[in-house]
Amino acid sequence: MTYAHDRNRPFAYGLIVALTSGLLLFGLTATAGADRRGPGPGPGPGPREFHDSRYQHDRVYPARGLHVVRLPHDHRIVMHGGTRFYFSAGAWYRLMGPNFVVVAPPIGLIVPFLPPYYTTIWVGGVPYYYANEVYYAHQGTGYVVVQPPKEEASQVPPPAEKMFIYPRQGQTEQQQATDKYECHRWAVSQTGFDPTQPPSGTEAQRGEKRADYQRAMGACLDGRGYTVK
Repeated sequence: MTYAHDRNRPFAYGLIVALTSGLLLFGLTATAGADRRGPGPGPGPGPREFHDSRYQHDRVYPARGLHVVRLPHDHRIVMHGGTRFYFSAGAWYRLMGPNFVVVAPPIGLIVPFLPPYYTTIWVGGVPYYYANEVYYAHQGTGYVVVQPPKEEASQVPPPAEKMFIYPRQGQTEQQQATDKYECHRWAVSQTGFDPTQPPSGTEAQRGEKRADYQRAMGACLDGRGYTVK
């Protein structure tokens, strides 16, 4: 009996080594396969958030391709080409199978609203509204999703008239651009006149509104430490 036990011992050791090597090889193969797949867009592991810092937008959105079971409670529905899209806080969703997936809205989709947080840029004097890697342009009574502008974009609105602005408090160029943009938005809200939009009304009405806009713009900049001439 002792001889038989000793004779089978090399076989047992060999079997253990073979099983251990096979498990190790399987683990390495699975790991390599996972590395090749990477964080795909499916319901498995992957990036869940996207930090949009373009144009100093500085907002965080759910990542494209993320699967969710339920939509945010404040979502809005937009139809385009017979397909239903869902919008919430700057992110777009579409139903795919049992889940909703974060997607990019199609070019040409028209909405009656802008994202709650957006950045206005100007290209050739025309304003575009940017959020979450999506560009919107004014169209009729709403806004349309458009291709990214090919020309250079600026965050500083074109002046209604030539304004000479002196930073009394030594503001940096970046701070000056931010102040001009915010004062422009405030002046538009106060006067209802936006020099970046197509003109409307009579020449006299446009001249009066333009003057109101200039005064509001100057008052805002003066309050932020600038001398305006």
